[in-house]
Amino acid sequence: MNPTPYQHPSAWRGPEMVRRNDWLVQLDAEDVQELEQALAKARADGIGIPELTRKDVNTPRVARKLEGVRKMLEDGIGFALVRGLPGDRYSKADAALIYWIVGAHLGKSWAQNAHGEVLGHVRDLGADFRTNNKARGYQTRLHLPFHADSTDVVGLLCLRKAKSGGASRIVSSTAIYNEVLARRPDLCVRLHENYCLDRRGEEPAGQNPFYRSPVFQVHDGRLFVRYNRTYVESAQRFEQVPRLTALDREAYDLMDALCNDPAFYLDMQFEPGDMQFINNYTILHSRGEYEDWPEPDRKRHLMRLWLNTPGFEGRRPASYSERYADMQTWQANPRAPVFDISEIEAELAH
Repeated sequence: MNPTPYQHPSAWRGPEMVRRNDWLVQLDAEDVQELEQALAKARADGIGIPELTRKDVNTPRVARKLEGVRKMLEDGIGFALVRGLPGDRYSKADAALIYWIVGAHLGKSWAQNAHGEVLGHVRDLGADFRTNNKARGYQTRLHLPFHADSTDVVGLLCLRKAKSGGASRIVSSTAIYNEVLARRPDLCVRLHENYCLDRRGEEPAGQNPFYRSPVFQVHDGRLFVRYNRTYVESAQRFEQVPRLTALDREAYDLMDALCNDPAFYLDMQFEPGDMQFINNYTILHSRGEYEDWPEPDRKRHLMRLWLNTPGFEGRRPASYSERYADMQTWQANPRAPVFDISEIEAELAH
């Protein structure tokens, strides 16, 4: 193996992005009006989540703007922040349906867990993924280490922000790849080999409780990066998983150090109505620990989409098929979201 530098728009550095604003996509009053008309039509037609598709709404103005976002995600810098939706104007259910309509312009929504949830709630339940091997990061207010999710694009809609903290932090995983290659070619080669990742108790019947994937791989001319050290470390609890070596840990330490270097990462704070979309193959994301409000209705609350986008259909590495098989099983019974606070907390506690 002879890895080479990856020359691509997705290989950016944080300070460069601070000086640019092309990743901030602004919805204007006409865009919002068009989305609200689409919402009203969906309500009148009795079409909701997860049945609604792009063909069920007529949003030509928004569609043109979001086509640019999709191209940015698939072939450009790999992320976008869509701003301008007046988040305090809608009920949670209406905000969710508008968000679903936006997501439908970018790709097909996929189930995010074994419960078939296609629109997830990100809210603190007091869980701790460091000590509970079935806990998920979105159920906690703790700092989340850098990682990628399991689908093409992950999206977040902010409904309520925290009292303090909780900033989104992203980093170009292709830029990190280039830096690892420049500093330690031997570690770059090692990171092209398979690692085992914990399925966190969500494996289909008859499957191993872990799946395999390399951190770096090139397929169809693209660099794909899948990194989640937390799940690699927790998979070590299974006897059949090969033990991490000193070289493995050195490679992961270098990845972590680079991801957390201000020379590479970009921070952004969400306001209610903001929608962030990230390409999981070229961007890693993290979140700072936060302090929440004591009142249940004021607590930090985001909604999450997992999307498969047209540009990646038939172009994913074969090594991703094991994890995608999990999601196909989950997708068999997609579930409509709930919006009552007590129901949300009960859903997340499953």
